[in-house]
Amino acid sequence: MVIVLERTIREDDKTRLRTFLEERGFRVREIVGENETIFGAVGSVAIDIREVEVRPGVERVIPITKPFKLASRELQKADTVVAVGPIKIGGPRIVMIAGPCSVETEAQIMESARIVRESGAVILRGGAFKPRSSPYAFQGLGEEGLRLLRKAGDEFGMPVVSEIVSTQDVSMFSDYVDLLQIGARNMQNFELLKAVGASGRPVIVKRGLAATIEEWLMAAEYVLAHGSENVILCERGIRTFETYTRNTLDISAIPVVRKLSHLPVIVDPSHATGIRDQVPPVALAGIAAGAAGLIVEVHPDPDRAMSDGPQSLFPDQFEKLMRDVEALAPVVGKELSRIPTRGRSIGAAGTGGARPALSADVTAGPVPVAFQGERGAYSEMALLRFFHDMEYRAMPCRSFRDAFDAVLSGAARYAILPIENSLAGSVHENYDLLLQYPDLTIVGEIKLRVEHSLIAAPGTTISDVRRVYSHPQALAQCHEFLRSHEWELVPFYDTAGSVAHIAEQRENGNAAIANAGAAEVYGMEVIKAGIETNPSNYTRFMILSRDEDDSDTGANMAGLVFSTPDRPGALFSAMQILADAELNLKKLESRPIAGKPWQYMFYVDVELPAGGGAFPDALERLRHVVEDLRVLGIFRAA
Repeated sequence: MVIVLERTIREDDKTRLRTFLEERGFRVREIVGENETIFGAVGSVAIDIREVEVRPGVERVIPITKPFKLASRELQKADTVVAVGPIKIGGPRIVMIAGPCSVETEAQIMESARIVRESGAVILRGGAFKPRSSPYAFQGLGEEGLRLLRKAGDEFGMPVVSEIVSTQDVSMFSDYVDLLQIGARNMQNFELLKAVGASGRPVIVKRGLAATIEEWLMAAEYVLAHGSENVILCERGIRTFETYTRNTLDISAIPVVRKLSHLPVIVDPSHATGIRDQVPPVALAGIAAGAAGLIVEVHPDPDRAMSDGPQSLFPDQFEKLMRDVEALAPVVGKELSRIPTRGRSIGAAGTGGARPALSADVTAGPVPVAFQGERGAYSEMALLRFFHDMEYRAMPCRSFRDAFDAVLSGAARYAILPIENSLAGSVHENYDLLLQYPDLTIVGEIKLRVEHSLIAAPGTTISDVRRVYSHPQALAQCHEFLRSHEWELVPFYDTAGSVAHIAEQRENGNAAIANAGAAEVYGMEVIKAGIETNPSNYTRFMILSRDEDDSDTGANMAGLVFSTPDRPGALFSAMQILADAELNLKKLESRPIAGKPWQYMFYVDVELPAGGGAFPDALERLRHVVEDLRVLGIFRAA
């Protein structure tokens, strides 16, 4: 049952309630949400819920109707996020787990780890105990395989996952592995489920070969009921009558399970298809359906693999898949998870991450991050996406300049600000402010898909709407939808601010256009989602900091600004230097110089090769042919 506690409940009443339930055989789990705190009470005993409702501090009691109690979204509305070392699975991120089917030799697993780490995987997989259909097939290296897997994970800074097949091995696995995996053949090995649950370790539960969704969730329930609160579900395909693939990936199970359960769901496209060329498209389909990540088999030389070679990706195939997933991520409202690193030196080893790595002096409390707009603005949505792996405090600012000032004064550690929209072009005000604040540096970038929703008070229908408030740009971007209605369009300074305005006014007939998150912030309701005319609407946001050390060694982009002498071919000379250094020009923007009519500054984004390449030398050569050269930032762009 779900027991909703009163906001004013006393701690001694809460303790007595917990004791009351536990003495009657219930396992009690406290879940603290933004709006309410609940007790989830699970047990095989029967009780009259009125006995609970009359206890001091209890607001109401809600029976859980699903047979899977702890895994049910009836118990926990918010998505569970599972921490595996520095990596979090679930929420607004896509996690890539990769490695060979089996650990074969030290050289093989080390090379596998290097390949997947450099391509962007964040967790290393590798089998040591292999349950195989044939007793004559390679069964794995056992504990030696776990030792080698651990060594490779430590060498490349990656948590590791391996499949466990025996209850006797739980203690051994705990010495080597960060994440335990229950394979499809053991999904209903209930003694094994109990044992791994009791270990308290994070667990992946793969769907059985012919298991229903409810049976799969009940297997996860075993793990949850015996101690572990960190369970990840893995859809890996089920057996059907089809023979052209190894299994049939049940794509529809992903949204179904996400509705039924708060647990994160990942997809194993390797076992679903059994053929390497089919893995990438199926993997992308899983992400599009809402998966929180992928677990993929990759081998340095699949043709010589001791197990599952035909379904293991070649290194270049996995690298291409990583780029495709990174491109798809913003479309589904997520971002590719990366391992955070320190430092910004060009040429350092490693691929780095998309997050700034915070210094120790700011990790004691929430990190203040400034953004322009009201709560629920698109900038705050980008903030939530970029800083999801750290404890932060969002600071709304009235203007872009206020956000710059917040970072300059030290009131905020970072600011996240729009720099370019795929439809409307550059945000020139922020380009100009970058020149005016030379002490600030670009340390990161994120792209956010702009999805507009029509928002109004709960219970409002489209036929009730009389006037619509929003930023002029948002109104223009929804013109096809708006032209079909005879509504009064009222320009407003901010999209989220327009939602705040109608929430405060509470006038019948008022609506606003903003992102769906703003509706939740202000207690409003989405009447119609996805009303933008062009769905290919993205905004690039830059992350600013005063501390250049917040950049990372995985930088793949540099932002520059300079002016040129007033002579023929001056700009061409600068571009020639970049071309000679094989630095790909991604953006060139000219802006007038204040106080100097008909003179211009040029903003340039160049793509950096792995390791930085010839960029430092090219930068030095540029100084001799341009004027007022400044590096705005060296950062990772998604």
